[in-house]
Amino acid sequence: MRNSGLERRGRLEGRPVGVGAVPTARSRELAAHIALLDLVPDAIFARDADRRITFWNHGAQATYGFSPGEAVGVQPHDLLHTEYPKPQEEIEQLVTETGGWEGDLVQHTKDGRRLVVESRWAAQYDESGGMAGLLEVNRDITARLESQAALLELQAETERERMQNQLHQAQRLESLGQLAGGIAHDFNNLLAVIINYAAFIAEDLEAASAADGEDRWRSTREDIEQIRHAGERAAHLTHQLLSFARREVVQPEVVDVNDVVSNVEQLLRRTLGEHVELNSSLAEGLHSVLIDPGRLEQVLVNLAVNARDAMPDGGALQIDTANIEIDAEYASSRPELSPGPHVRLSVSDTGVGMDPETAGRAFDPFFTTKPPGQGTGLGLATTYGIVQQAGGRSQIYSEPGVGTTFTVLLPATGQASLPVEPAMDSPVRHGEETILLVEDEDALREVTRRILTGAGYRVILAENGVDALRVVDEHEGQIDLLLSDVIMPQMPGPQLAKQLLARQPSLRVLLMSGFAQPILDSGGHLDAGMEFIEKPFSGPGLLAKIAQVIERTGGG
Repeated sequence: MRNSGLERRGRLEGRPVGVGAVPTARSRELAAHIALLDLVPDAIFARDADRRITFWNHGAQATYGFSPGEAVGVQPHDLLHTEYPKPQEEIEQLVTETGGWEGDLVQHTKDGRRLVVESRWAAQYDESGGMAGLLEVNRDITARLESQAALLELQAETERERMQNQLHQAQRLESLGQLAGGIAHDFNNLLAVIINYAAFIAEDLEAASAADGEDRWRSTREDIEQIRHAGERAAHLTHQLLSFARREVVQPEVVDVNDVVSNVEQLLRRTLGEHVELNSSLAEGLHSVLIDPGRLEQVLVNLAVNARDAMPDGGALQIDTANIEIDAEYASSRPELSPGPHVRLSVSDTGVGMDPETAGRAFDPFFTTKPPGQGTGLGLATTYGIVQQAGGRSQIYSEPGVGTTFTVLLPATGQASLPVEPAMDSPVRHGEETILLVEDEDALREVTRRILTGAGYRVILAENGVDALRVVDEHEGQIDLLLSDVIMPQMPGPQLAKQLLARQPSLRVLLMSGFAQPILDSGGHLDAGMEFIEKPFSGPGLLAKIAQVIERTGGG
């Protein structure tokens, strides 16, 4: 009876069975092992074949709040209300077959707190090979998981904020682009009138000077030249606005970015000056990209000029190219990009750098940190628009006092490059074809009529699309070319062209506009079968384009 009492008390106190008043070598060994287990902060307990707890260390008491007297003799599931990742029987069967198991469990403390523990089970076998019991070692990882969850939430919140900022910037730039495009339409009409009337006056003065043999019109001709020069500068600014707004017609080609960098490098050296050192590192085997090469050169020049102005006391400019792979995760948070191979073009300087607020506005049109008169604020905005229209992405990294890196990512293309045809210089063609001119701006309609009639063309005038249909119905004879504005009241130019082509399939169509967006597809290209000339155009430029359209379609 005494031994039975000792056994029972040993179980309740967490001591091995058989520890009595007279210690044996075996009992002393077990006591030493128990003392060591009590030093371990992890919860360690053993259970028998009936799933009842037979040992409960101090770590278990500290973790769960139950004393050995409360735990020994109770099944762990009933004591801790354990939630298993799969049925307990399956786990125990696995332990029987393999000798162990590891996994996470959800358990509850004496005061009802919920814990997540990292659990390791080890099997104890009897002489017949059956499972006599289990040793379970549990480590509380609740705090660690909560910290990880908090960190993940913080990272997610940071990513949401970053994407929200990107969205706001994209929306702001898109709104500015729409405004720029709308302004450009009317402004280019005015510029076309100014530039071409100045050209008419210059021609008349030239003729007058030749007739009287005197040079008394010299100062007037110089004044007219200043007017033309100012008009051309204004046209260039409008061109930059449309590049930013992605509202221009583009002529993409399969391009090797390394070739473009090499071709423009000498120009960049002259632009940068002797006080800036230019270096380049061009990757071998670079992918080809699909972009207008002239516009890519413009990107490089704009970035180089921006870098030069950031290094007034000299410095270094580095141009790098590389092949990179954009994965789905990276592209998912950057809507401009699609997964796949890309070419990275980086332009880095050692200039004054920018703070985050300034860098965040660097691509805004008319935003500049330069003194008045030293910058239009359109260089980087133009770069942004060109890259966006090519399906790429522009990004900035800058630190004050360290410098700035502009990175351009362009999607690689699998298209093969086409052989370059040699340029052919030809005089402006004069013709006798009949041209239907449709333009709702009176002054521009008149100046265009003078250009056309001066080149020998017969011209029929209409103020808008509806008027043009009436004129065509009343006209006897064939019309060879429709020259129409794009944006007009009542009926836009493309719609007019479709109606006239249905009547006369052989009609050539040349659309003109200072704002090409209404006739561009999502990639910035013209719809099939349409020719286009941008406003403001010069007289020779318009006549050359008309000759090209007529000759391309077999006329004249």
